[in-house]
Amino acid sequence: MKKTVRVVGAIIENENNEILCALRSPEMTLPNLWEFPGGKIEAGETPEQSLKREIQEELACEIEVGSKIEEVTHEYETVIVNLLTYHSRIIRGVPTAEEHAELRWISRDQLNELEWAPADIPTIDKLHKR
Repeated sequence: MKKTVRVVGAIIENENNEILCALRSPEMTLPNLWEFPGGKIEAGETPEQSLKREIQEELACEIEVGSKIEEVTHEYETVIVNLLTYHSRIIRGVPTAEEHAELRWISRDQLNELEWAPADIPTIDKLHKR
């Protein structure tokens, strides 16, 4: 049976209503696909706590986590991913790509121009409806 991994993703918007998108590096699984930054929920953490920690690790900045946007379960070849995405806002620091190949601020209506990791697509659909 495939393992289910619980992960969180941050939908970080700036004052221009652009959303921070992160390009997975060639060394990562799902290489060269775009995603919302975040990562695995560790034992004993709430989704919000793990999102703050992951963003600190991946982007070297601090966020405030807002309301949940979407919950997605997506089956990949080797693993099942349960992804929770949250509205987030940077409260300290400037995002730096510590693990990703690239970071880019993109307006909502241009999100579909990127090639996304499949689990992130339902969140994009939801963002378009808002």
